Amino acid sequence: MVTRVCGHLRHTLLAVGVLAFTGMAVSVSAQEVENIERIVTTGSRIVSDNQNAAYPITSISQQQIEQLSPQHIQQALNYVAGAGVQRGNGQEYLPALRSPVLTGAGACGGILAAEDGIPLRAAGFCNINELFEAHSEMAQRIDVVKGPSSLLYGSNAIHGVINVVTPDTTQGGGWLGADYGSYGYARIKVRNGKDFGDSGIGVNASITDDSGYRNGEGVKQEKVNVRYRTALEKGTLTSGLTYTHLDQDTAGYITGFESYEDPLLIKTNPNPEAFRKAQSFRGWVKLDVQVNQQLALSITPYVRHQDMDFRMHFLPGTPLEENDQKGAGLLSQLRYQLTPNLYLNSGVDTEYTRGGLVQSQDTQTEGSDFLVETVPVGKHYDYDVTAFMLAPFAALEWQTAKWNVSLGGRYERLAYDYTNNMIDGRTRDDGTECGFGGCRYSRPESGENNFTEFSPKFTLSYSPQDNLQWYLDVAKGYRAPQATELYRLQRDQEVADLDSVSAVSAQVGLRTGFNNGSLDIAVYRLRKENVIYRDSDFFNVNNGKTLHKGVEVTLSYQLLPQWAIDVAGTYARHTYEHSQQVGEVDIQGNDMDTAPELQFNARTHYQINPDTALQLEWQHVGRYFTDPENAHSYEGHDLLHVRGEHQLNNGVTLAVTINNILDTAYAERADYTTFTGDRYFPGRPRHYMVSANYTF
Repeated sequence: MVTRVCGHLRHTLLAVGVLAFTGMAVSVSAQEVENIERIVTTGSRIVSDNQNAAYPITSISQQQIEQLSPQHIQQALNYVAGAGVQRGNGQEYLPALRSPVLTGAGACGGILAAEDGIPLRAAGFCNINELFEAHSEMAQRIDVVKGPSSLLYGSNAIHGVINVVTPDTTQGGGWLGADYGSYGYARIKVRNGKDFGDSGIGVNASITDDSGYRNGEGVKQEKVNVRYRTALEKGTLTSGLTYTHLDQDTAGYITGFESYEDPLLIKTNPNPEAFRKAQSFRGWVKLDVQVNQQLALSITPYVRHQDMDFRMHFLPGTPLEENDQKGAGLLSQLRYQLTPNLYLNSGVDTEYTRGGLVQSQDTQTEGSDFLVETVPVGKHYDYDVTAFMLAPFAALEWQTAKWNVSLGGRYERLAYDYTNNMIDGRTRDDGTECGFGGCRYSRPESGENNFTEFSPKFTLSYSPQDNLQWYLDVAKGYRAPQATELYRLQRDQEVADLDSVSAVSAQVGLRTGFNNGSLDIAVYRLRKENVIYRDSDFFNVNNGKTLHKGVEVTLSYQLLPQWAIDVAGTYARHTYEHSQQVGEVDIQGNDMDTAPELQFNARTHYQINPDTALQLEWQHVGRYFTDPENAHSYEGHDLLHVRGEHQLNNGVTLAVTINNILDTAYAERADYTTFTGDRYFPGRPRHYMVSANYTF
């Protein structure tokens, strides 16, 4: 039955996509009050009453987050069409947004991750798992901007932005929550604040303990946000901080074709030595001033500190990586009304960061004579990088009751000063040579690299009537090479001569609301050039080209007074456009690996009575290739989850969630390498969670 229903929905989504591509009018919703908030924190930094801005932003609301009580941010991002995030072990994940699942040293630079509009990591220092440093479990909402967003966010926002917006606890009120589930999962959540009128203070905190279902895995995590607000004569001064701490024992891939179907094997952990320990701190002060009727100003200075140690269980010799970064920056925006319908938005962003990385190995590599000899004991890398970023931007915006047109651009300069703290080249750390032509890891000599980019952006929106909007967005995005791509080389490569990855994107969409719901359609095409990848000689090069195109559908509909549905789905193709020989195959024209064509999330809600509700969720991930040659694949999966919620009269809400109710054997992530063959992160069998929330 599930397969039959799955087929019907696939055909429905494909039909909607065809309609959109042929120009037939289907449209999308926007709740006007929330639209203003989205513009403030994600599409702009200044409060605006403009309802027509063409910001293709999807939000996961606080109510949805509290109902879901996500153990992992991937569960919440399933609600977003075009987001195909794959959950790893513990709090790890691999990101995808209008893209295949991104992997590799600098792949995290394809999607910018932020909290309260401030990037979690400095440009050039991203981490593929960085969203676990945002307090998504206790967010006011999670905003997802799709497509290049470089005007405000600069480097790394090629495929979009995921912005976790923390709640304004300074307005008072309190909330307490507790979750308890299978495999030793438990989480305590508390939110409380006090409003003093012209000022306020509040805290937002959570503690998680998850012993996991696989041998030797587990997560202990703590997160806290503190916020203070005070009123000024012409504005508001708000300050905040976020601290996170993660102590994780990690379970690695299991290997063997469809090994995720073996109920005994999925509990095993081939890498019991693997772990991840990380902590992060961010502090910021935001000044919002309405100088006069024509001029508004926002200035946000911030500081950031992060350090992480983790065992690289996926590499020969399982080396230890220790990385850290600390720095400070400034975000700003000025909005000036030139005429009754014309505005100038401008600002300057700047950031200074000092980061360091050490990779070392304390035991002899296991495997072939070649691996043992070329991956030696001792230090592989030890370097520091100082980075400075400066980025002015400006845009002219013309708006009327029905039209909004914006044209602008951002100029960004990012400079690296790299210091190698070891011997240059591909020797052991004591200077002796490895056999078989040299050691695997190569260290370039100290030096400097500079990158400058200009990214234009044009948006046009038209609202012929209330609750109906057409929009067009054309933009160029970019990302500078990450420090790891420039300075963490292999084999004979002594210098990585890399340019910035660039992308040109066009998207059209409609938003509309109607009596019983809302509908959102977006069609996009994005072409990337100078894509960085590791070639057959293990050199970091960037002559790659990829093409990404698709259609996204988001629907909310009240079928009957007690029944409602929500659907978020995408049909997309992601292909290699450059000629590259992988083995005996030229991959030009092939589908990119880990890029399912069809993905969707569908939820049915049944309101039994005013206090009791049920929800059935269906998650579909289509088949995808696991290698660039398109020789190996994963068949995809369908999962069903059910939730029940009951509200008591004293502010208490009780909920029960059963995930994977059919106990489907599936893989959270499927991959293929020539060294291991098929490998998987197995999905969890059927499991439950009981939640209790108290609002006061």
